Amino acid sequence: MKNRKKVFILTEVILAVLVVLVAFLMIQVKTGKAADKISIIVQNADDGQWAAFKYGVKMAAMDQNVETFVVSTGAVLTEEEQQKLIKQEIESGADAVIVQPAFGESPDETSGKVKSKVPAILVESAASSTDKLSVVEPDHYAMGKDLAEELLRDYNGNVEGKTLGIVSETDDSQGAIQRRAGFWDTLKAEGMELCWSLNISGAKNRENLMTAQTTVDVVAALDDSSLTLAGKCSLENNLHGSVVYGIGNSTDGVYYLENSAVECLVVPDEFMMGYESVTEIAEHLKNPFRKMESKTVSHSILRKDRLFSEENQELLYSMSQ
Repeated sequence: MKNRKKVFILTEVILAVLVVLVAFLMIQVKTGKAADKISIIVQNADDGQWAAFKYGVKMAAMDQNVETFVVSTGAVLTEEEQQKLIKQEIESGADAVIVQPAFGESPDETSGKVKSKVPAILVESAASSTDKLSVVEPDHYAMGKDLAEELLRDYNGNVEGKTLGIVSETDDSQGAIQRRAGFWDTLKAEGMELCWSLNISGAKNRENLMTAQTTVDVVAALDDSSLTLAGKCSLENNLHGSVVYGIGNSTDGVYYLENSAVECLVVPDEFMMGYESVTEIAEHLKNPFRKMESKTVSHSILRKDRLFSEENQELLYSMSQ
């Protein structure tokens, strides 16, 4: 009986050692080959709003010894175009992909078409509320809520009867839905009147569309493209006195804030989004047994009077790269 127990224990030990040995050999084989290649597909990739994100990608690639390539894309990337690009990058040798879900992405669409082929992680927002892919993103609801609280602070908490217009690039991404919810949930109980909500995705003449809206006390721009549009219209005095509050991550937004065309700017940490997404997927490529985790990056609130303070220097530097 004792001998059988000894044999059983010995067998278990040998199996455990074999599992560890196989894992070690897999990692050794992985580290012995050329640097892993990671392709990155985001909307309007050449736009300045991605400067900090790309800087984060670059820094993480150096730290992780991987190759990264940001695919050049158009201003509006459809789901079909995105899937073609993903397929193209995989066929060209990408070992993994980092993807910003296309606007209007159907539930689990990205997951089903990517994860079965190469490791993938999402950035900016999940493709849907049920998507199981890991995602690196800001807390969209919190950004919307913080923006609304800044507005309330400026009005001493009294916005009863004040009118509002909301502009966003799209209203069907998970990020956009959460930002709007955080913003409006905070204001609707305070008596503010929502006069219009504008979606500028695909619009041919955005400035005319923006200036044609009913004049309101406040315009809330909930993403970088919308903020840039509202800031430009405000600077040119085409918003008829509306005060602009917004969420953005480009130097354009900072410019409009500095020139008083925007009252308050909430900025997600795009540098860390780029850095964390590359780091997560690179670590997984080195060790396939390591599961990728979702990450939430922080955000900052910028005001003109403290725009160039010491606490904002690192953020502004990453946005200008």
